[in-house]
Order: sequence, then C-alpha cells, then structure tokens
Amino acid sequence: MAPAEVYRRPMRAIGLIGGMSWVSTEHYYRSINLDVATRLGGDHCARLVLWQHDFAEITALQRAGDWDRAGAVLADGGRALVAAGAEVIGIAANTMHLVAEPIRAAVEPARLVHVVEVVRDECVARGITRLGLFGTAYTMESPGLYPPTLAAAGVEVIVPDADDRAEIQRITFEELIRDEVTDAARVTFHTVASRLLDKGADAVVLACTEHGMLLTDGDLGSAAVLDSTVLHARALVDAA
Repeated sequence: MAPAEVYRRPMRAIGLIGGMSWVSTEHYYRSINLDVATRLGGDHCARLVLWQHDFAEITALQRAGDWDRAGAVLADGGRALVAAGAEVIGIAANTMHLVAEPIRAAVEPARLVHVVEVVRDECVARGITRLGLFGTAYTMESPGLYPPTLAAAGVEVIVPDADDRAEIQRITFEELIRDEVTDAARVTFHTVASRLLDKGADAVVLACTEHGMLLTDGDLGSAAVLDSTVLHARALVDAA
C-alpha cells in the first residue's frame, strides 16, 4: 500500500482487553505491531488502545465460577476502549471468550473479533477436520466455547485426557503467566500434543496465548500447530 493510500484510509484503532495475563498482553501487542510493520513498512505501527485489569482479580472470579462478574468487568473495559476511540476490539485471551457475548454487546457498534471464529476459519482454509485443543482447563473443558463453533464448520475438537489437562493447567498458571519457561514443560507439551495426534487429530491449536512459548509450528512434523494468538492478532489487523 502506497503512503498516500495510508493517509486516505487511516487504520481503525484496535482496542485490546489485556491483562489476562500481562504476558499474554505482551504477546498480543508484539504480534499486532509486527504484522502492521510488515504490511505497511517504514515507521508504521498499530493505532492501539490498551485496557488492562489486575489478573489476580480475574483468576479469583474464574476459580469461584463467577463468570457473570468476570464478564461485567471486561465489558466495562470494552466500553472504556470504545470511549477512547477503539473501533475494533480484541480480548487478549482464549479463556475470557467464555464471556465474549456481554463484551460484544457492550462495545457495539465497534466490532469484536472472536478468536474461536478466527481459528475456525483457519481450519476450514487448511482443510483441517480434527483439531487437538490446548488451552487452560476452562477452555479445554468448556462444551460451549470451541466445540459448537468448530462443529458447525465440520471440525471435530479432540481434548487431552484429564491428567494431561491438569498438568497443562498447572504449567500455565504456575509458570507461563509468570513468563517462566522450562525444558520439562516443553517436553510435557510435546508429549501431550503427540497423544492428540495419536487420537486422530490432524493439527493442534494453542488456544492459550502463553502456550506458544512451549510449542511452535514444525515441532510436530507435518502436523500443523496453529497459534491462536498469531491468528487472532492478524485478524484484528485485517479488521483494522
């Protein structure tokens, strides 16, 4: 795109609901700005507004099962972003898409770009019909987040067994959200991913922002590793 076109058609401002964890927010911020810089070159970066809540308060609501309150907190954040000029909204976490609908309603007419819809579209484009799901326990065990959206597109979701889900949850909340990466965790993630392939998965999706710290595309041979953060960031830039 020529510079003159950039000025004639300015980028819409992206509003990012962050803090789920701060490490997650950092990954989103970097991915979005790298994408904009690659597309436009020069000194370009994203027009972006960030709202961040204390993640300790969100995790307490998650543990208590108070998703209504968590949704209300993030909806307030969405309204603040719109008031600051954001026209495209992203939730910087898969798990908190469990409360996407109250956020979507709060930010209208701004557009909420939903991470599960983005992953669905990528699966359809690649011809993936059986997808292994990594994420927090809340994401992996939710019957209403990934399964129905992907099933409507002909994609079956395969989740790790209970012990593997528990270990993924532990690594996520005891290590990754604190920006800690260990070789043992890398081995665990590779082992669990291999088990999902043995169950018939064509590919694996990292449906937690921090999981890309342990597993990347190419680690499973010919089976794709879809990083939902990279896909979601790209979709946010597309919308902007």
